[in-house]
Amino acid sequence: MANEHWKEAAGQDPASTDAADAESLAADWADISLGLRKDLGQQLHAQWIKPIQIGGFCRETGTLELYLPTDFSANWVQDRFHDRLSLAWKIARGEVRHVKIGVHPKRRQMAELQLASTTPGSDTAPRDLRVVPIRGTAGESAFNFAIGLDPSLTFAAFVTGEANILACNAAQRMAAPEPPQFAPLYLKAATGQGKTHLMHAIGHAFLQTNPRARIFYCSAERFMIEFVQALKSNQTLEFKSRLRSFDLLLVDDIQFIIGKASAQEELLYTIDALLAEGKRLVFAADRAPQALDGVEPRLLSRLSMGLVADMAEADIELRRSILESKLTRFAPLNVPDDVIDYLARTITRNVRELVGGLNKLIAYAQLTGQEVSLQLADEQLSDILSANRRRITIDEIQRTVCQFYRIDRTEMSSKRRARAVVRPRQVAMYLAKVLTPRSYPEIGRKFGGRDHSTVIHAVRLIEDLRVRDADMDGDVRSLLRQLES
Repeated sequence: MANEHWKEAAGQDPASTDAADAESLAADWADISLGLRKDLGQQLHAQWIKPIQIGGFCRETGTLELYLPTDFSANWVQDRFHDRLSLAWKIARGEVRHVKIGVHPKRRQMAELQLASTTPGSDTAPRDLRVVPIRGTAGESAFNFAIGLDPSLTFAAFVTGEANILACNAAQRMAAPEPPQFAPLYLKAATGQGKTHLMHAIGHAFLQTNPRARIFYCSAERFMIEFVQALKSNQTLEFKSRLRSFDLLLVDDIQFIIGKASAQEELLYTIDALLAEGKRLVFAADRAPQALDGVEPRLLSRLSMGLVADMAEADIELRRSILESKLTRFAPLNVPDDVIDYLARTITRNVRELVGGLNKLIAYAQLTGQEVSLQLADEQLSDILSANRRRITIDEIQRTVCQFYRIDRTEMSSKRRARAVVRPRQVAMYLAKVLTPRSYPEIGRKFGGRDHSTVIHAVRLIEDLRVRDADMDGDVRSLLRQLES
């Protein structure tokens, strides 16, 4: 019974969608939504795609229901994006044959409940309301309301590494039951490095320990739109009351609030009001607070008064771990290790693009019945790979290897057979094959005119040593990081 209640709260039909299906559908929708955001742009995506909820899925008819908050938005999406949504779902999930877009029968009732819990006396529900269900205990409501949270973006789905461990730990601390040591939390990261994921994860984790909490996630752009609409409709008091009633406020892409004096002032007052009541705030941007031009000094001081947690560009180990974590969704599909290594080495600009490339490759393989291979990756991801690929030369590899092993550069072409020289030379040949498009004969010529069979032997030897010798594997990983940075 509790499970059916959870499904009804999520807008799903208990008879046709079980909990496992719900989680799988949510994961598929997260990937589809990211792709649509890239295709349509942030503004269109935020206004029309982001508010979509996953409804029930009927296996017999292959029909998936998608819900929007109002008839107007449902009709708009139906007219302009139905074909695109249908195609995306058929690619992501072959059993989906039809996509039905509408308004959930209980949607207005849910909106009224949310409205009553956030702005007493107001008669206008939030336009971007999005309900996230959680399990309740006996005698309590089996679901709660949170605005803007994506159910697939949790701490469990977030892969950590050296580049993001500080930000992840700070985010978990912000969501913990104990009062946060630093407030507000400011996440700084370039596009596609995971700051938005962490913000959603904070919201979900906070709900687990505070089932009755009110949570609001929005972009700075959305904040400004809501504020301007409140000004035009003379509802600023209702806007302020609703905003300051939240226990956790998450504002993404704060750099877009630059230069908006009235919105900056309102955000400043909101920060002061929430912090004074011991509530929690998280901001995210693609630059540090000090680098935000056009921000009022008082607001700048509030943004930087807590903890500014940097998220660096994901290194190759983290990129590989992220890809491997995503592969669990596609089991038992076989993706060779060399393909994972190739994608992790080549798609370096951001994690979102990396995951998108993997999804595109797997979708193509499944739809055409082909096996995933390096050749298929090169053919189908040529646009992504060419945009990311940085030209690494054999000269650069030789110079880096010589510095690493502290040998003279001339040893790369010399005839000396001492082990202290031969092994670095073999490592350089291996890296030349891995990191450049050069053939074995071309590589051999760059190493003193050696035969291609010598290069093949070196490549196979280093591959074998990386499996058997942890020190050698560590050396190669260090060299890869240096050359790809």
